[in-house]
Amino acid sequence: MRSTFKLLYFVKRNAVKKNGNAPIIARITIDQVVAQFNTKLEINPAHWSVKLGKASGRTAEAVHINSMLESIRSTVHQHYHALMVQDGYVTAELVKNAFLGKIARERTLIEFFKQHNEQYLEKVKMNTADKTYSRYELTKKRLVEFMKFKYSISDILIKDINVVFIEDFLLYIKNSYGCSHNTAMKFVQRFRTVVNFAKNTGLVTADPFGSYRVRFERTDRDYLTMEEITAIYNHEFSSKRLEQVRDLFIFSCYTALSYIDVCELRQEDIRIGFDGNLWIMRKRHKTNVTSTVRLLDIPKAILEKYKDQLPNGKILPIISNQKMNDYLKEIAAICGIEKTLTYHVARHSCATSVLLANGVPIETVSKILGHTNIRTTQIYARITDLKVSSDMEMLAQKLNTPHRTASR
Repeated sequence: MRSTFKLLYFVKRNAVKKNGNAPIIARITIDQVVAQFNTKLEINPAHWSVKLGKASGRTAEAVHINSMLESIRSTVHQHYHALMVQDGYVTAELVKNAFLGKIARERTLIEFFKQHNEQYLEKVKMNTADKTYSRYELTKKRLVEFMKFKYSISDILIKDINVVFIEDFLLYIKNSYGCSHNTAMKFVQRFRTVVNFAKNTGLVTADPFGSYRVRFERTDRDYLTMEEITAIYNHEFSSKRLEQVRDLFIFSCYTALSYIDVCELRQEDIRIGFDGNLWIMRKRHKTNVTSTVRLLDIPKAILEKYKDQLPNGKILPIISNQKMNDYLKEIAAICGIEKTLTYHVARHSCATSVLLANGVPIETVSKILGHTNIRTTQIYARITDLKVSSDMEMLAQKLNTPHRTASR
């Protein structure tokens, strides 16, 4: 693949020395990514042509500096072409390091994993309980286990990874941990993210995922029908804890909020919209994308029920996700629902039974769910049989005209 390569020189005017000279800096640009280095040459800024990118005039100093700059240009070009021939790929940082004679030790997959995870941890403000961070840490651990099992090594250079390595890792996750295809593929997806992170540093040219497609199998996610949602909502529970769990679950059935977003929900997230109605407007914990959901009567009633009753600015009672899911299984049994009920089923149910089945366009559903693209929404929300039946009934009525009996 051909790269756009440029080399130009400029004077660092904010670093003028006592003798009146300033350093001349070389700027390498490849595919709009920049790397700079000091040429160790200097000149009075008044004697520099910004337009030409070289010393102006015909003085001995100007001739000498321009000659040295041409020599540097020639050497940089040689390194650029040598790297292209050697690796078929080049970055501004690699060319700069080659010119400066910095033969950097090649960094390994696990080293890049550690760097990636440390940077991610800083981004989430040192929250080691963050689920995404934990999953990247687990992926790193599984890769080390796999390499020890398969190759008797604990690390590898990225340039030595190939498609066979990736496929063997996928198989290892499936066989060793009994994971489904999609769960195992999530490990591969995170593996690919770190390889891309390594490439983006400019220190790696290899791309083992270049010819590998991360493919997920389409699955049907559990969701509740409106009848099942109503059955849970209307049931009188003798246990206060089950009643609270029911309220939280139903709240998410009508708002599509995930467990973590419900935990973080505060009064300031409830705002009056331009239409005069109450809306939840907050960024999703998982994606940082703003989700906007109008509060319908049922979730409004649930919020009113717990108003001014909870500490620390909370507006809904919260228990641990594990306990929540245990209680939900109990609720399912009490209400005669033969489905595996987890808190995330509420989000699926909102997308499917509350929104799509009632004719809300998928673009609107995507906005409510806080998705970054509509393809994600299409995975979460499917058209129910009831909606298909309803739509076909409308079509039948439109086309319901008398048919002439065919004569024999």
